[in-house]
Amino acid sequence: MAPGQEGADDAPYVSLVIPIYNERDNLKPLAEQLLSALKGLGVTFEVLFVDDGSRDGSGELLRSLCAATPQFRLIRLRRNFGQTAAMTAGFDHSRGRVIAVMDGDLQNDPADIGGMLKALEDGADIVSGWRRDRKDTVLRVFSSKLANWLIGRVTGVRLHDYGCSLKLYRADLIRLVPLRGDLHRFIPAIANLYGATIVELPVRHHPRRHGRSKYTMARTFRVVMDLLMIRFLMSYGQRPLHIFGWLGVTMAVAGLAIDGYLAAQKLLWGVQLANRPLLLFGTLLVLAGLQIFTLGILADMLARVYHESQNRPIYAVKELVH
Repeated sequence: MAPGQEGADDAPYVSLVIPIYNERDNLKPLAEQLLSALKGLGVTFEVLFVDDGSRDGSGELLRSLCAATPQFRLIRLRRNFGQTAAMTAGFDHSRGRVIAVMDGDLQNDPADIGGMLKALEDGADIVSGWRRDRKDTVLRVFSSKLANWLIGRVTGVRLHDYGCSLKLYRADLIRLVPLRGDLHRFIPAIANLYGATIVELPVRHHPRRHGRSKYTMARTFRVVMDLLMIRFLMSYGQRPLHIFGWLGVTMAVAGLAIDGYLAAQKLLWGVQLANRPLLLFGTLLVLAGLQIFTLGILADMLARVYHESQNRPIYAVKELVH
């Protein structure tokens, strides 16, 4: 049996997750585009709309669309939790072997899913869209290019377009990726920790016809903070003691060396130390080093407890051959 040709009672082959926040005017044409594109794939599918606390009537319209279309499902969140939370809700309720994600503002084109699905079936774990010909303002395009360059440099996973929401994932892989905050844009970088094969394909991008963009420059600070955390997770996520321990030991040794030098001056040459700021600095280094080393031990214990309590393995299996 070919992939996606399961019986009607089986789980669909593709689950498409679409976070929605105040996109009422875009929903009907979006539904038409989705059905036209997905029915042409020749695979079973479902579409999960995640209403992230919309206040413009999007939830009610989605309810009617889902009632009229058996492949459509609706998840309504109690308030606006953000795009990462909405995507996570979609992942948790999806049933497909392949999970696709796209925006609901009609700027992504569902007709691109077919080519991306082919790349996934050819061996990729993640297929990420690249809006090579973007239909956004010059400022937004420039800031996006700068962010993509920075993320690539910091994480080592270089993509042209981290911000493109149109992506396809193998379900077993995406469920390994822990998401919180605004980490949805960093999924390829986090998945790289599990050895994911990432392919980037050019996709179409359309100008926004209805509604307003949710993008604001206030996101820049959050992106930088999340990027720093991602870098830490990639390097020391499972061994935090390696960074806190070395930093603490280095500071403590430097402080002991300074205090030892001052003690030798006092004992051998009778130098007065009462007004020597260097003595306070050396003592501070010793105390801070001990505290940072202790913090590293606690962080290491927390990392171990997290993996054990969540039953999350520290490895990822790609294939089992019997």
